[in-house]
Amino acid sequence: MTPEPHELQELVRDLHRQGDAWLPAGLGSRIDWGPPVAQPHTVLSCARLNRILEHNPGDFTITVEAGTPLVVVQEALAHHGQWLPLDWPWGSDASGAGSGSIGGLLARGLARGYRHRYLGVRDQLIGIELVRSDGVRARAGGKVVKNVAGYDLMRLLCGSWGSLALITAATLRTQPIPPQRRGLRLAGALEPLATFCRWLLDSSLTPERVDWQRRGGGTSLVVSLASISAQTLDEQLACIREKAPGLELRTLEPEELATATALPTAVPTAAGRGDPSTPGWLLRLGVKPDQTAGMLADPALDGLDLELGAGSGLGCGWAGAQAVPAYRIEALRQLCRARSGYLTVLQQPSGSTLPAWLDAPSRPMIEAIKRQFDPKQQLARGRLPGVAPRH
Repeated sequence: MTPEPHELQELVRDLHRQGDAWLPAGLGSRIDWGPPVAQPHTVLSCARLNRILEHNPGDFTITVEAGTPLVVVQEALAHHGQWLPLDWPWGSDASGAGSGSIGGLLARGLARGYRHRYLGVRDQLIGIELVRSDGVRARAGGKVVKNVAGYDLMRLLCGSWGSLALITAATLRTQPIPPQRRGLRLAGALEPLATFCRWLLDSSLTPERVDWQRRGGGTSLVVSLASISAQTLDEQLACIREKAPGLELRTLEPEELATATALPTAVPTAAGRGDPSTPGWLLRLGVKPDQTAGMLADPALDGLDLELGAGSGLGCGWAGAQAVPAYRIEALRQLCRARSGYLTVLQQPSGSTLPAWLDAPSRPMIEAIKRQFDPKQQLARGRLPGVAPRH
């Protein structure tokens, strides 16, 4: 169902009165990620809530409705020399086509390499509007960056996967677009790459992103640098070259850097071609940052392509349906847990029944919060983060 904005609240009230299960959605482009939602249910889309409500360039804030595509927001901000410091999510191309909605991005709460400097999507959020499961409208936060009033419901909803409420609008902080940006790809043996990476993370340099990439069995390190001064970038590049003897270095101009940090637009099939109708494996994983290099050397990653933030330890992995069997994914999950991390299965081949996520230590608290927000258990049944799906 894709209601008009003025119909939304009453529709949610009707669903609440009837006790019907329903699933909040943005544009529905990634609605199949994570555990399957219990049937039957109604999908309630925010696709018609697609306006930019307010942009204050001087305060570096923007307020948008939840169904507004991320690419539309970035294009509007670019006219004012600003941007949201967020990567295009998995399934987008290098230009941002297929990026999904702002509401969907917040509901999943996933961030990629730009979090190295700018932190995650939840850290860009300064205000939120929502509709509760009973149809009551609510808001949290505000429209200014320095806002400390009330409980931090914004970040509670960020990453809730639609299980607590329907996000209808959000206010986010923006940043000036860096006038100068260049990158480096460093390749070589894993040990000297890891030594260089440790130096870079401990240095006074401030890269936008430092990403481990594993593609086709080869491992490299992609570094993005941004500044208002071309001279500053030249000095940083010279410093990096001096500290990376024996490594193969390739300078990446902005367009090359955008291509280098783009992810595939679909999960590969057994033949290696992207086809959303027959997906393979798409994983979200995280380990302690000081465990990333050791993780890359583990045989459990054989056959899996990977992007992993060197400073955050967070990333994603993907493989064709036949390239990695299910028992290997389970072994990889145990490897991540042994390294104080986790693994989430966002997509998996047909017939595979691995749980998308496992029980978190805070499961009792998560379930208590769910009962407060959704006492009838109507929203996203079977898809509560931190609570393993029951089959």
